[in-house]
Parts: sequence; C-alpha cells; structure tokens
Amino acid sequence: VQLQASGGGLVLAGGSLTLSCVASGGTFSSYFMGWFRQAPGKEREFVAGISRSGGSLYYGDSVKGRFTTSRDNAKSTVYLQMTSLKPEDTAVYYCAADPRGWSLYSAAARPYDYWGQGTQVTVSS
Repeated sequence: VQLQASGGGLVLAGGSLTLSCVASGGTFSSYFMGWFRQAPGKEREFVAGISRSGGSLYYGDSVKGRFTTSRDNAKSTVYLQMTSLKPEDTAVYYCAADPRGWSLYSAAARPYDYWGQGTQVTVSS
C-alpha cells in the first residue's frame, strides 16, 4: 500500500491545521492507521492511532485534547486535525498503516509496515 500525506504548512501558535493521508494499492479498511512525527534532532514520536472502523482512538500524551484523528474508509483517507498548535509541534508528520492490528492502544512504530513520505508542519511563535 502507498500512503500520501498532505496538508502541512506554516501556522501561527494557537492555530489549527488538518493533515490528510490517502492510501492506495491496498484495502484501506483492513488497516489500523497511525500518525507519527519527528522533529530535527529528536526521536520519532507517536501522535495518534485509529482502528479499522474508527471506533478506537488513542493519542500520545503531548497531543491529547488538542489533536483528533479520524478516517473515511470510502475515501481511503485518514485525517489528523490539529488545534491549539504550539511551536513544539513543529515536525515532519508521517502516516503509517498496520495490517495486523497490533498497534491498538500502542505507541510503538514497529507494528506499522507502511509509511508515507511525511509532510512538514511548522508552528511559529
């Protein structure tokens, strides 16, 4: 499966941004999906995960209450709505697909077999 993330950009602190990730070449509804981010000089960080139906959602501690993930299986797309953005949210954001469901309620990157190319989010103060 191929994943294409988009929607990144430059935003002021306190602002909002919505990322999209479109999947192709696979059965999107069979994948758990996740979002990760990586800032320069830092390790990759789990941001959010969503189950196949969208009924289970889970978030990294640093984004709880500010970010929301959702999916539209008919459009093979997963979204990450980001609000109350902070400068420390600046990073490259990646979407990823887990075909086995091992990522449920986990922040680990290992269950994800497929990764998108990333989209840059920059939050200025």
